Amino acid sequence: MRATGLETLVLGILDWRLGGSTDMKKASKKLPATVRKIVTPPVPTEPEKAEIVIKNADELYREIRIENKLTTESGTEVRLKPGAEVDLHVEADEKSIEKK
Repeated sequence: MRATGLETLVLGILDWRLGGSTDMKKASKKLPATVRKIVTPPVPTEPEKAEIVIKNADELYREIRIENKLTTESGTEVRLKPGAEVDLHVEADEKSIEKK
C-alpha cells in the first residue's frame, strides 16, 4: 500500500522523534514468486494462509506461508488466489547492511 502525503509526513515525524532520518536509504531486492495453494486453518478462529513458492530460492527455503490478507491502495482487504504471480520485496535500512 502506498502512503499518502499526510501519512508520509506523519511517518517522517515519528521517525525523526525516534532518532531516525526521514531520508534513510534502503537496500532492496524483488523476488518473483507464485502462490502454490491456499491453506484452510484447522481451527476456524485462525487465519487462512497463502503458501508462496519463491523462484530461484534454495530448495529447503523456497516455500513460505503468510496470512492471506492484503490491503489495496484504497484500503480494501483482498486475498490471493492459487496460481497468482506475486513479487516479494525485501528491504533493509542502512543500519542493517554492509558493503560486499
